[in-house]
Order: sequence, then C-alpha cells, then structure tokens
Amino acid sequence: MRSLLALLIVTLALAALCCCEKDPKDPSGSPGADSIKITKEVANAFVKRQKRSTLYERYFEYYKSPMEQMHERCENYPPCDYLSDQIGFSMAYNRFFGRY
Repeated sequence: MRSLLALLIVTLALAALCCCEKDPKDPSGSPGADSIKITKEVANAFVKRQKRSTLYERYFEYYKSPMEQMHERCENYPPCDYLSDQIGFSMAYNRFFGRY
C-alpha cells in the first residue's frame, strides 16, 4: 500500500513539473495578450447568432395573442388571479370579465 502511494505521489510530482514548465520562447513566463486574442473569423466559427428570418416570427415577437392578453388581464386583477388558481382560468375569466 505504501509503495503504491509513493508511486502515485512521484507520478503526480512529475506531471506537475511537466505541465508547469516555462516556455523557452517566452522569457517572462506568463502568456501575453497576443496569445489570448483570437481573430473575428475564428470566433465566428463557433459562436453563431440566431437570426430571425421570417416576418411571421417578428410579428409574434411584438404582438401577443388574444388568449395571452386575456391571461394577463386576469393576472393583473387579484381576485381573478386567485380564483383562476382555484377553479381554472376560463371559469374565473368568465366570472369577472364575461365570455371570451
């Protein structure tokens, strides 16, 4: 057991020395800002922006459906909101605002 533990410690020490070795080209030892920056083309290769292509998607982004407007109207009126949790949205909406 001790020999296995000693072998593990030696292996970890050698791995730490290999990983932390200084780059002979870089005298300061710390990576420069130039090595961290990437070009715009390389960045765009793996970061894609989602584009909205259809007029249909843009329309529904700005305008709410009538059912959603009714839900918000009921949520903004506390008695209707409370009753909708108890008996359901359609019955609560009918009770306070009439038929939808």
